[in-house]
Amino acid sequence: MASKKYLLLAGAMSLLAASSSYAQVTPVFDALDSTKVPASRQAQQNNFANHQYDFPAKPRDMWELGFHGGLHVINGTIPAKPGFGGGISLRKSLGHTFSIRAEYTGSFDKGQDYRLRTVAGAGGGAATIWSKTAALNNGLIVPNYKTATHQLSFDLMASLSNILFYKAQPKVNWYVFGGYSLGLIDVDVDAVDGSGNGYSYSGVNFNAPRKDIKDQLKNIYDGDYESNAPSQGNRGNIGRKDNNQLWRHGADFGTGIAFRVSKRFNIGVEEKYTMYFDDYLDGYSSPYSNHKDAFSYTSVRLNFNLGNSSKRVEPLWWVNPLNYAYNELSAPRHMKLPTPVLPDADGDGVTDQFDREPNTPAGAPVDVHGVAKDTDGDGVPDYKDKQLITPTYCQPVDADGVGKCPDPECCKNMQPTANCSSLVLPSVAFKGSSTKVSSDNEAILASVASTLKSNPTCNILVTGHAGAKGKKGGVDLSSRRVDSVIDYLADKQGIDRGRFIKQNTPGESGTVDLSPAN
Repeated sequence: MASKKYLLLAGAMSLLAASSSYAQVTPVFDALDSTKVPASRQAQQNNFANHQYDFPAKPRDMWELGFHGGLHVINGTIPAKPGFGGGISLRKSLGHTFSIRAEYTGSFDKGQDYRLRTVAGAGGGAATIWSKTAALNNGLIVPNYKTATHQLSFDLMASLSNILFYKAQPKVNWYVFGGYSLGLIDVDVDAVDGSGNGYSYSGVNFNAPRKDIKDQLKNIYDGDYESNAPSQGNRGNIGRKDNNQLWRHGADFGTGIAFRVSKRFNIGVEEKYTMYFDDYLDGYSSPYSNHKDAFSYTSVRLNFNLGNSSKRVEPLWWVNPLNYAYNELSAPRHMKLPTPVLPDADGDGVTDQFDREPNTPAGAPVDVHGVAKDTDGDGVPDYKDKQLITPTYCQPVDADGVGKCPDPECCKNMQPTANCSSLVLPSVAFKGSSTKVSSDNEAILASVASTLKSNPTCNILVTGHAGAKGKKGGVDLSSRRVDSVIDYLADKQGIDRGRFIKQNTPGESGTVDLSPAN
């Protein structure tokens, strides 16, 4: 029986876990929302909002109303049949981890033994109740019972999975609990037949398999359970049938898991164990053992959150208390952030951490890296250059940036020698595994061709990249792209193929670079 019960529990939990993946989970707690804070805690909330206190006030949260039902079993001396329990509960949070719950459970249990047991020594009036049956079977009986219970429990619960460091809100809530139970228990046995006579077991083969024995006993008993079972201690006379109800104090504990379906609803599975420290919950106490009977209740629970969502958040065991802190780190709304200090020692508009020339004179024009501009590239920065644009053929220059050009009278027919190293040529980008020169790249290469035609003595290094690790496939793709660039410049733009030098290196595999080779 126990193994079947736990297989059922495992199956239900697996089904609920699968279905919970469809729940839409969004953060539900805003620590700056004072509309969900009760008046008694508004002073703390105001101090928090004004940066006079570090912690926000605890918000109002909803109550949880639950309905439950499931398998109820008595773990006792007599083998139990599957019973049923059901009821209602009301739960309220004390904080994000702890909560309290009041719960009513009504249950019906039955049990039937398959062994002959002695009635003598069982105590609790067993000899009197079973006297007629025992007289027919040499002082032996086969016990049975039917137990009806009303149980009221008060439990302290602890949630184990709502404080999350890597998620906004829990989809699943594991919890444990323990507390006090008050039971009103009615235990009856079927000790005589409808005529008030005892049962004879003379026709029962007690050497048969257990199931066969129970089937034979089923044909003997009439199933009326007309006799009050033996009891331990005092019965409370509360005006019910035969005054057979027993008041019992008990302790309960258990564990459960709930799956969030929406802001208003969750489904749970729970296992609860209740001990009343009574050995007659199944109508029989073994004279050979001090074992006390207990209730095992495996239930499916449908839980509903009660309250106005405009004034209350979800029950706090569904709220991750770290949610607000992480939101503030991501998008600050309440934190006091210091004004950033970005030093710029030379006042050129480029902060020191990015300034590659942190001591340029005041007023000197600089580029985006804080380096003094040199428009004509003669090595003399603009703020010192007395000849801002010096032709290349007049360089090198003196300390004031003034070039030394040849005398026009003696060098009228001299052509300036091309300075190939000063050529700046663009790169050609390819997409995916393409090796074809695109229309965009044709315009780029047309510009390159124009530059090469203007500098006929300059040779060009065409560099392809085979990827970061230079894999074999990457080398082949890179080589084909280099050939495509050279073919376009030679075949479409008329540039002599002898001016190109090819190479492949590691690097960004989507580009082909062009640079002077002289």
